[in-house]
Amino acid sequence: MERNILLTIEYDGTNFCGWQRQPGVRTVQGELEQALSKVCGEAIKLNGTSRTDAGVHALGQRASFKGEFGIPTDRIMLAANNLLCGGMNVKGKCSDVCIREVKEMAPAFHARFDARGKKYRYIIRNSREMDVFARNYCYQVKTPLDLAAMRQAASLIVGTHDFACFQAAGGNPRETTVRTVFSLDVFHREDGHIVIEITGDGFLYNMVRIIAGTLVEVGQGKINPQEISAVIMSKERQRAGHTAPPEGLYLVEIYYGEFYEREA
Repeated sequence: MERNILLTIEYDGTNFCGWQRQPGVRTVQGELEQALSKVCGEAIKLNGTSRTDAGVHALGQRASFKGEFGIPTDRIMLAANNLLCGGMNVKGKCSDVCIREVKEMAPAFHARFDARGKKYRYIIRNSREMDVFARNYCYQVKTPLDLAAMRQAASLIVGTHDFACFQAAGGNPRETTVRTVFSLDVFHREDGHIVIEITGDGFLYNMVRIIAGTLVEVGQGKINPQEISAVIMSKERQRAGHTAPPEGLYLVEIYYGEFYEREA
């Protein structure tokens, strides 16, 4: 009988050319499909929820696949992670991609098409001193940032808008650029880093990184926070701020309707 499996995945995007499978380069989807195909004894093709770019990290990426494989659901994660780490003979090694949860779903479930929302986190290190060990995991901004101004601007982004101004060229064409941002918070973390957390029903190509870059420019005084509404209404990409680098971006969580889930 065909089974439908949902994975929750985390990865360090530093050494990947993004999520999506591509010939001749290392990708998250490619690594996972190779390991899962060995574990399941048949060719596995994953349906991922978010095609993260090179350098972008994930704490809660989701992907589903179907097949008539014999391995028990609760053994898939252990076996695949073992392969991803190099096998039983490699001691103390941790892969840069790891499956964190495996669930069996109803036959009609699809990881991408049934997603109801996503949460992203963007991390900024705001210091005059650069940290060589942080370069792959945050955006290092030397100039002081006005957190209050960034929060004011963020409040104007929340809601349902046409977010064409926050869409980069080069992505897959979309039927509409209207999206709903449910929440957008800007705060200091305990380690002093500035964190931007955004939740929405979906995001355009590079939308979160452009929002992060725009908020940085607001914090630097380059954009007046009160101008954000006019920027959104303009639908013009050049009116918004720069695209923040991928290293600071983390896919945190994918939201689904619980009615699809069942016990394995």
